Amino acid sequence: MGKAPNIPVTGHAIRNINEVYSNQLTKGQRIADYVAKTVGSWPFIILQTGIIFLWMGFNVYLVYMRATNPGYFDAWDPYPFILLNLVLSFQAAYTGPVVMMSQNRQAEKDRLMAEHDYHVNIKAEHEIKEIIKSLRVQEEALTQILNRLDAGGKNT
Repeated sequence: MGKAPNIPVTGHAIRNINEVYSNQLTKGQRIADYVAKTVGSWPFIILQTGIIFLWMGFNVYLVYMRATNPGYFDAWDPYPFILLNLVLSFQAAYTGPVVMMSQNRQAEKDRLMAEHDYHVNIKAEHEIKEIIKSLRVQEEALTQILNRLDAGGKNT
């Protein structure tokens, strides 16, 4: 009867990679994530759409009031809304790179997660092989015990 293998148990504490990674973020990375999360949300899209409609509507109203009432003040951004276009271009010029920074950081995090999963899988595979070896040794021992019991029962 063989000796059961001693399955090594590592003493490493299980860590949440997401938590570890989040704790190491710089302030700039946190801001980039917040901006990407905010800009990519429905409330932001709805708010921005509302602001654009208000901007255009108010300027059209001011143009109309100036045309009907000569003493009325001019619209600050009449059609074709060049100032609005400038504001939206400015927003896009800054939002695009910030979102890209957030995506690059997310890709790095995904790479680290995949690497961590790979190491966990290798460790699990090794431990499963050791468990299978142990089960085979136990099966052999049980078979020998059964054979002895059968042999002892036949002699009586």
